[in-house]
Amino acid sequence: VAGVLLQGVWVTFKISAISLVLALITGMVSAFARLSPYVSLRVLAWCYVETIRNTPLLIQIFVIYFVISPVLDLSAFTSAVIALSLFEGAYSSEIIRSGIINIPKGQFEAAQSIGLPVFATYYKVVVPQMLRQTLPMLAGQSVSLIKDSALVSTISIYDLTMQGQKIVSETFLTFEIWFAVALCYLSITATLSFIIRRIETRMRFVS
Repeated sequence: VAGVLLQGVWVTFKISAISLVLALITGMVSAFARLSPYVSLRVLAWCYVETIRNTPLLIQIFVIYFVISPVLDLSAFTSAVIALSLFEGAYSSEIIRSGIINIPKGQFEAAQSIGLPVFATYYKVVVPQMLRQTLPMLAGQSVSLIKDSALVSTISIYDLTMQGQKIVSETFLTFEIWFAVALCYLSITATLSFIIRRIETRMRFVS
């Protein structure tokens, strides 16, 4: 039983880790697009964020797996990663955008006055300050991603939840197995929260 659950933990970890990185990248790109001077980029990013935020994740998983994946020949694992990345990326986008908006305009003007290029301004001035402001909210979103990953079991991915269902159907140890599954999820999210708190403390110390 323990070995089967550990296999599920590993699958959940892989899906969550890859999705987290892609969600942050997607959120960052979308946030900058929302703040772009180009109307087309702003509209495109707005449509993406509003569409994702106003539809259930489960429906998005089904659309990608049952509609898009047969056309593009995507595996269930890839479909799950794409769905989670797009879903969490939309929420991360709003968090990141709010962090950028809250940075005083004087910071941009000061960077421009010393001749910093636009990319360097964002990389050296904007992004570090934005991360310090939004890290707690991004941490909460990361924890949500791990919990939301349980939904990928609906497309026959043998993650922690699916393995738990399989063991329960074979052993009928309903309480014991689901309690163990809950502890596994708690361990993963608690570890992630601890790591992010350490990063947040270090960033405050550096600033």
